[in-house]
Amino acid sequence: MCGIVGFVGNRSCLPILIEGLKRLEYRGYDSAGVAIQQDGRLRVVKAAGKIRELETLLETQALEGTSGIAHTRWATHGEPNDRNAHPHTDSNGRIALVHNGIIENYSVLKAALEAEGHRFATETDTEVLAHLIEKYVRLDLSLEQAVGRALADVDGTYGIAVMSADEPGVVIGARKGSPLVVGIGDGEYFLASDVAPIVEHTRQVVYLDDGEMAVLTRDGFHTATIGQVRVDKAVHEVEWDLAQIEKGGFDHFMLKEIFEQPDSVRNGLRGRLNTVEGLARLGGLNMTADEMRDIRRLIILGCGTSWHAGLVGEYMIEEHARIPVEVEYASEFRYRNPVLEDGTTVLVISQSGETADTLAAMREAQRKGARSLGIVNVVGSTVARESDGGVYIHAGPEIGVASTKAFTSQLTVLALLTLALGRQREMSRESGIELATELARIPEKIEEILRRSAAVRAIAEQYKHHNNFIYLGRGSNFPVALEGALKLKEISYIHAEGYPAAEMKHGPIALIDDHMPVVFICTRDSAYEKVMSNMSEVRARRGRIIAIATEGDREVAARADHVIYVPRTLSMLQPMLSVVPLQLLAYHVAVLRGCDVDQPRNLAKSVTVE
Repeated sequence: MCGIVGFVGNRSCLPILIEGLKRLEYRGYDSAGVAIQQDGRLRVVKAAGKIRELETLLETQALEGTSGIAHTRWATHGEPNDRNAHPHTDSNGRIALVHNGIIENYSVLKAALEAEGHRFATETDTEVLAHLIEKYVRLDLSLEQAVGRALADVDGTYGIAVMSADEPGVVIGARKGSPLVVGIGDGEYFLASDVAPIVEHTRQVVYLDDGEMAVLTRDGFHTATIGQVRVDKAVHEVEWDLAQIEKGGFDHFMLKEIFEQPDSVRNGLRGRLNTVEGLARLGGLNMTADEMRDIRRLIILGCGTSWHAGLVGEYMIEEHARIPVEVEYASEFRYRNPVLEDGTTVLVISQSGETADTLAAMREAQRKGARSLGIVNVVGSTVARESDGGVYIHAGPEIGVASTKAFTSQLTVLALLTLALGRQREMSRESGIELATELARIPEKIEEILRRSAAVRAIAEQYKHHNNFIYLGRGSNFPVALEGALKLKEISYIHAEGYPAAEMKHGPIALIDDHMPVVFICTRDSAYEKVMSNMSEVRARRGRIIAIATEGDREVAARADHVIYVPRTLSMLQPMLSVVPLQLLAYHVAVLRGCDVDQPRNLAKSVTVE
């Protein structure tokens, strides 16, 4: 993995490929490369490091062609160096391939190919696939046929783009478990990991499903299964434009997306909230009122930030809709034998809708007969297409690797779902109206918090040199502690851990001294007095306290070194506000430490390998 761009047309492809790679930088990568068809041969240039390293190398090359492929790599097999960077070629340099995913049986395939005389130059699983395609091309198969035959031999996941010097003006893409989309232009065609590199040129796209291929030529394209059966695909219109993936005057995408949260929450609520009757409309669930009332158990699946959102959703739904909820890591769920009795619905949360572990867990639940519902951001993503129903969060493109606005938008949809389920059960009209009314006010309350960004930066100045943090919260603010710690960890490389505040005494209290910053989420709710007690315990051990507190709370100010105030709201909705200053704190600390906040090391935006 991580980013693929391909182009076939009548204009120079190198600027299109390089700009496309830049649009995919947010996915995370450690090397980049291009392959272009030129004068009856393939020209391949690749380099470890950022795209600027590749651009410097390309300045010394005279690359000119109208079809090509490009890639940003996030290392899985072999070190991130020039040699292991994509594209990879076959024995004669006549076939070039870029690949996202993992070929699980590559060692077996490699041994067989070596026995047939193939010699390999890299440590990657991808090079094996290039040689495997070469093997079938030698049998006088077309490139399309050879790709299909080779992929039939493969175990694992892939999103690939392939071309051959012997078939000029042809680029082939295929996917299994790793997203791939075709862009349809005016006499030109694009292939990419997602729509970000395509929207500058066209909004007409086709999403490939697992086991499908796309063959792009200057005259058009067609789609087929790996087994060469033609498939008719729907053409989709991309709803967002290029301006939404620009920084818009902000220093970083992450900061822009933190400040977009009032609008992203509004977009998630638009047309779905009835404050007069206290109702929520979620037509995408594809469920009748009776089917919603028949839900006996919910299992929420997610990874990382989406898992944290699911934990908040557990508090929301159990308290207000009275449905038992379990929240599980998708990566663990699929590797055991979960009990899914009648009445169980599985709720899958994924920003990209392409997270490999989450997809696999959803499919396992479906195999066992459970209804699956998706909460996703990316329109046309695999979760959106394969789930039985679901809700788009409508957060718009999220470029920063560390998720921010997607988290609050996921909580928005979970609050709407809670309202919809609750009103089908025990929630009164009055309680529904109260919840709906307060939910509608959340965007303006987030705006109020964002106006305090400079104050948060001043706090970050005092803690930028610390290398360890503890985050503590209770109830639905415990997942906020987890999320706040994750944000700091992801982008500043500071070791940070989140705990339920009561668990501090069961181990973490041993770490507390005058060098340990402790972040408390201590808003006014039913656990307030208990959290205040925990705060006193930290203060007695000279820990440095940063508190997130409800506006007007002077008791917290007497015990904390620093207080960041958030507006009052219903306890169920408090995490949507409490998390925002933690996002700002992580951002400012990371920037002050000189970290690349949009592309933190070793991380990818969409984790499409297990």
